Amino acid sequence: MEWDAIINAILSFIIPGLGQGINGYKKKAIIMFVIFVILSFAIFWFGLGLIGRAISLIYQLYAAYDAYKTY
Repeated sequence: MEWDAIINAILSFIIPGLGQGINGYKKKAIIMFVIFVILSFAIFWFGLGLIGRAISLIYQLYAAYDAYKTY
């Protein structure tokens, strides 16, 4: 059980929402993925560089934490 939660967290870190989807939270998974896509597009479009990458990293860490806690 513990390993499944860790694997879901890792998957959700790589692609936010994937771990939530595996955990059975489909609506939450879609919302988290869409936010990630919009965030990535905004970082690319506005050229936010290091600050944008830091924001993206914080969001990915949150997604991983959420996937781990909701297992």
